[in-house]
Amino acid sequence: MDNLGNKNNERYEDSDIQVLEGLEAVRKRPSMYIGSTSETGLHHLVYEIIDNSIDEALAGYCDHIEVYIHKDNSITVEDNGRGMPIGINEKLQKSTVEVIMTVLHAGGKFGGGGYKVSGGLHGVGAAVVNALSKECSVEISRENEVYRQEFAYGVPTTGLEKVGVSTESGSRVTFLADESIFDKVEYDFEILANRLRELAFLNKGIRISLTDERVTEDGEENKEFKFESYIYEGGIKSFVEYLNKNKQPLHKEVLYIEDEKDDNIVEVALQYNDSYRENIYAYANNIDTMEGGTHLEGFKRALTRTVNDYARRYGHLKEGDKNLSGDDIREGLTAVISIKLLDPQFEGQTKTKLGNSEIRSIVDSIVGDSLRILLEEDPTIGKIIVDKALMAARAREAAKKARELTRKSVLERSTLPGKLSDCSSKDPMESEIYIVEGDSAGGSAKQGRDRHFQAILPLKGKIMNVEKARLDRILGSDSIRDMITAFGAGIGSDFDREKLRYNRIIIMTDADVDGAHIRTLLLTFFYRYMRDLVDYGHVYIAQPPLYKVSRGKSYKYAFTETELEEAIEELGGKTSNMNIQRYKGLGEMNAEQLWDTTMDPEKRTLLRADVNDAVAADEIFTILMGDKVEPRREFIEQNSNLVTNLDI
Repeated sequence: MDNLGNKNNERYEDSDIQVLEGLEAVRKRPSMYIGSTSETGLHHLVYEIIDNSIDEALAGYCDHIEVYIHKDNSITVEDNGRGMPIGINEKLQKSTVEVIMTVLHAGGKFGGGGYKVSGGLHGVGAAVVNALSKECSVEISRENEVYRQEFAYGVPTTGLEKVGVSTESGSRVTFLADESIFDKVEYDFEILANRLRELAFLNKGIRISLTDERVTEDGEENKEFKFESYIYEGGIKSFVEYLNKNKQPLHKEVLYIEDEKDDNIVEVALQYNDSYRENIYAYANNIDTMEGGTHLEGFKRALTRTVNDYARRYGHLKEGDKNLSGDDIREGLTAVISIKLLDPQFEGQTKTKLGNSEIRSIVDSIVGDSLRILLEEDPTIGKIIVDKALMAARAREAAKKARELTRKSVLERSTLPGKLSDCSSKDPMESEIYIVEGDSAGGSAKQGRDRHFQAILPLKGKIMNVEKARLDRILGSDSIRDMITAFGAGIGSDFDREKLRYNRIIIMTDADVDGAHIRTLLLTFFYRYMRDLVDYGHVYIAQPPLYKVSRGKSYKYAFTETELEEAIEELGGKTSNMNIQRYKGLGEMNAEQLWDTTMDPEKRTLLRADVNDAVAADEIFTILMGDKVEPRREFIEQNSNLVTNLDI
């Protein structure tokens, strides 16, 4: 038989098959198990161990979980559950603890014997964390005795040993991530705190604590460790209140639904506010299903049907009126959907979409029946929801007309926006567009760019604050219409990333207060109406230099205060013949300087806009750009010490 496609006629023999023993496969391909070896993957290790403790809590045996970040960035997770079983596994003839920590797909999450409901990496979590750690130890308090076993790089270094006595029960896992695997092994307190807070919301009545024992930046020991503790008796009702705390709710009471069918527990909490967007978070067994799935589909279907039925029954919709759309009904809605099910089926390696088909009808039935009763018990809330949806419907029609006018004007011109200097390349993957503040900087950027792959779009002044406007008004803004037309991918629910004309969208503004404000307005617009741009890493922020230090014909650019001091030293120290120029605007640089410092791919520094936590991102945009003044003032007061350069 011909060796089709094998130009070198290489042989494929039995000896070519590599068998990775034990946890070698995890160390060989860590991203297959934890998503990445970046900061995200590092923090995922902590979540996997916490998930095991949460499983104990869901089973009713644990109500307190403590997490510690130690000085060396090792992590301890401790719970007051039953403690791991300490007997011998008959099949493998090893201690059950060793099996849990070293064998993939081993644990109480399979077959329904240990846990009815569980999250985690399908039972592989503890073994994966162990495999990717330099050191790992497990301490178990169970049956009045304490047992301990230690590991290194996933391999046991001791057996399971009895080390003491205890009247309590629980498990304590400590691990130190392997720096040869991860880009860095330093944990971010806020990232961990956000996830622990989320878990506390999703599991009412469970206390979850986080303690940071690390030293401060100046080397002084932090005598009072950074500490936060979360417990929410209201569960996801408290979660919705938290999400809406910087918004203006339209009804005081959070609507709450909880029911069980076929051993599947459905919890839903919802409250409307006066904003123009929906904020829905869906979870399955505590896992954030960012891409939704059958539970979200069931919820949306029930909400749309129930509100329309209510509107017709009480005369808000007349006989000839069209039904309200799901988008109209969800405008201003904040909701949390939490499903606890026996055998979750997730789509994809990262488990961000729930696939269980039976859950769709279960959620639909429970939400539909319960919401109908809630609206009938309090007609004022029903009227608020219908009135909000009717206003959204009118705005949607206006937005539709504005979209059609935008498309029509583009077709009539058959050209891109007048101020856009497009690149010659038609390959989106190599093309990039700079969104530049003002005509002056735009002129320098146009002259200095590489015309083959760099496009320039200058903006005139500040764009609209989209946080305070509906889509029909937003589409009336010339600057926003120019961006929509230039990008070529639509807006809002019509946005299609596949049609994007540029792989990189780079915000380039002045290093002053106005520049920062314009940058925030643009990021708000992208996050709210072109969310995929942010989620898929298309948005970047240019980093122009703050200073130019020169002496005679020698000069250096400095992007930070530290680099400024270094540049001064390298050029012979500060004297009467040294010139230090502080750039306040991009227009102060000529085309050649702008290319050398900010646009040349070989030399420039770009910051990619990244959103790891949708809840935290929504909160920040609401605080900075929303109607409420008090939260914004508090945010500024709390973060003012982080400002290093302020030009007014």
